[in-house]
Amino acid sequence: MASSSSSGAGRVAGTLALRRGSAAVAAAAASLIPGLPDDVAAVILCLLTFPDQSRLRATSRAWRLLLSAASLLPLRRSLHLPRRHLLCLFPTDPSLASPILLDPAAPTAWWPLPPLPCSPQLYGLANFAALAVGRHLYVLGGSRFDARSYPLGHPSPSTAAYRLDLAHSRHYWERLPDMQVPRGSFACAPAPSGSGVIVAGGGSRHPTFPSNGSRTDSTEWYDATARSWRAAASMPRDRAGCVGFVAHGAGDGGEDEFWVMGGYDGYTTLGGVVPNDVYCRNAVALGLWSGKWREIGDMWEEGERRRLGPVAALSAEDGRITEVFMIDGNDVFRWLREATTRRKIPDTESCGFVSMNGELYVLRSAKVPVEASGPWRQLKKKLTLEFQVYNPGTKKWRVLTTHPPVHAPIDFRTAALCTVEL
Repeated sequence: MASSSSSGAGRVAGTLALRRGSAAVAAAAASLIPGLPDDVAAVILCLLTFPDQSRLRATSRAWRLLLSAASLLPLRRSLHLPRRHLLCLFPTDPSLASPILLDPAAPTAWWPLPPLPCSPQLYGLANFAALAVGRHLYVLGGSRFDARSYPLGHPSPSTAAYRLDLAHSRHYWERLPDMQVPRGSFACAPAPSGSGVIVAGGGSRHPTFPSNGSRTDSTEWYDATARSWRAAASMPRDRAGCVGFVAHGAGDGGEDEFWVMGGYDGYTTLGGVVPNDVYCRNAVALGLWSGKWREIGDMWEEGERRRLGPVAALSAEDGRITEVFMIDGNDVFRWLREATTRRKIPDTESCGFVSMNGELYVLRSAKVPVEASGPWRQLKKKLTLEFQVYNPGTKKWRVLTTHPPVHAPIDFRTAALCTVEL
């Protein structure tokens, strides 16, 4: 194993000069770290956390070339290193508060990203979708307020789409062509080819007015190569507040499918006054080859639960979804009860739920007393983000805590989460 790893690292380090073709770069690449062989230096740089790699790209041209995605990914494969994910957290409106990245390998090292471009007329963006496709981070749609609209104070869905390239040393958001249909609270997933995004459903509901809003059944694709959106077959009925993922080989004949689960398709009133959502117990799946939707049976029995909770899907090395989990209160389900959180989450609090590196992460934030440095040693309240990490293989929990660079507690009913695979 050691010899194969060294040879793999040496091959990648040795190709740095060949890609540029100049003697100067060849000399720089020959000594990544003075006093160490190239293969050892390449392995050391490869094993650094993402925030450290981002900072060190500016050290030299040889380091910038080695720490690029084109060099790092083949090197990690040659070393047989496991897949690594980053957590990207959007605490609130990304045009006001910067999104932040966390590498679970270094839970105290947060890496802020630039905020979205801000418009003086638009504010209060919520219910947007955030997802990563390869090295690109996307922010799509959402619901926000427009100071130019009438009547004032009524939210409207957005068609905006932004993309950020995490491989660049200088991060910035690129405005993409708008979606064809405005939407927030919708299902989305990376396209199977890894060159775009597929979205479905959604509406205009905003957390400020949780009982109002439109819904849609439209579906569309973003082709990153053609830089355009194109419409696909609409869902069987309107649905918003749903989640989605691509299930490889789940359809007839091994067809890849885009699954849309949960959400609501209407609302009634209790006593003619109090609005009450009608939640979907079933799921629908779009065949990505046939272009047709099919109905999937109910995911729970009548009266078992009111609605679908946060969902996280685990995938294999080839990207195929292997298991889908849901958290409902303090219980984690794999369609049957799988586990109960190690620390109880109060009913008044919300939590985040994602999968990373083959494990499930349950996130909650709170302000806890921390002893401040100084002669008086006063107790001050500091925001803490708690991770309850569950391994489905060993069926064991572990708990991590960190202090994110935000000042207000994070409401996971409005915050957005996604993972980025290195």
